[in-house]
Order: sequence, then C-alpha cells, then structure tokens
Amino acid sequence: MHSLQVAPLRDIPAETLYRLLWLRVTVFVVEQRAAYPELDGRDLEPEAELLWVEEDGDVLATARVLRDEGTDLARIGRVATASTARGRGFGAELMRAAVERIGSRWPGAAIALDAQEHLAEWYGQFGFVVSGPRFAEDGIPHVPMLRPVG
Repeated sequence: MHSLQVAPLRDIPAETLYRLLWLRVTVFVVEQRAAYPELDGRDLEPEAELLWVEEDGDVLATARVLRDEGTDLARIGRVATASTARGRGFGAELMRAAVERIGSRWPGAAIALDAQEHLAEWYGQFGFVVSGPRFAEDGIPHVPMLRPVG
C-alpha cells in the first residue's frame, strides 16, 4: 500500500529526503543524461513543499510546489517517477495533489511548469496549456505551460 506525503524540506526525515533526492538525480541527471544543478536551492525556499509517494519505505515518485518570487504564479516542478514504478498512476496522483495543494495555499494563483515537450499532452489532462515557445534545457525540448486561475 502506498501513501502520498507533503512536507517542507525541514520536516522530511533525513533518510526519506535522501531517497527523494536520489530519485530526482536518477531520473533527471542519470536517465536523461542532463548534467545540471538538480539541487537548485529552491527546495530551501520558505514556501516550498515536496510531495512524494512512498511504499514500504521507498520513494517511488516526487514533485515540488513553490511560488515564483515577485509574481502571482505558483509552480510545479521536479515531477519524477522511478522507472520501476511507472505506469501505476503515481505521477497523476502527485499532479492532482500538487494542484489541490496550490489551490488551498495560494487561492487565485495560476500555476506554471516547464514540461518536457513529449509530456505536454499528459500535463494537459490537469488543465495546463502551452504558454510560450519551445526551448531546450540541457538538450531536451521543453515548453512552458500554464494552468490558468479557476
């Protein structure tokens, strides 16, 4: 049986945090061969929260919610699922929880994310639309997406 957890960085037990960050590095840096600063400092922002799906002590999927400083935008990022857990609906569960969490914490905030281009349709099922031109991040095509207020 799995559970969905939400917490700011400071409240996550060290072993769980290690597993969560290990998953992000495994997916974004190792699998996708994108050498970039995955630990970007934004997890430390006072309003940032991490969401994760845990099963038998293993972190199987994760996402992050935060605010973009100086804007009215909330942001979802670092959405990742372990290769062994893909196809079980954990990513969708996290996205629904992230959208709901943002709605309760920051009512009236639009939600932004940068999607790998091949996942734009998948994010569309959660109300996101492409909001700007395609761009490359670490050689991977991305599109900015926005979920309007309401």
